[in-house]
Amino acid sequence: MIGTLQCVVLDCPDPQALARFYKGILGGDVDKPVPGWSLDDDWSTLHTGGQVLAFQRAQDHRPPRWPDPEHPQQFHLDVGVADLDRAEREVLALGATLLDAGDGSRSWRVYADPAGHPFCLVRE
Repeated sequence: MIGTLQCVVLDCPDPQALARFYKGILGGDVDKPVPGWSLDDDWSTLHTGGQVLAFQRAQDHRPPRWPDPEHPQQFHLDVGVADLDRAEREVLALGATLLDAGDGSRSWRVYADPAGHPFCLVRE
């Protein structure tokens, strides 16, 4: 092993807003003071238990256009939920956009966060 994963970083136009969006889904602490981590208008963090998502301002952020291969998703998060319908209402209220609801037979749906990054709600 060479090292340990510190966080996953998402480029976006508004780091603090995207951190708050994901806090609404995952809980946790936005911009928790941690030695060695700097926080400013261009960088925000979300600490959820032992995991950290970080959000970095990209002035010319170009969001993915799932499933368009010309604008690939770059990465996505899978979020486990007990009730897909309830979770969908909640993420839409936070500002997500439904990208693919499926046909009702599968256990996951695809959404975009406010910066355009795809994420899935997956029935546990």
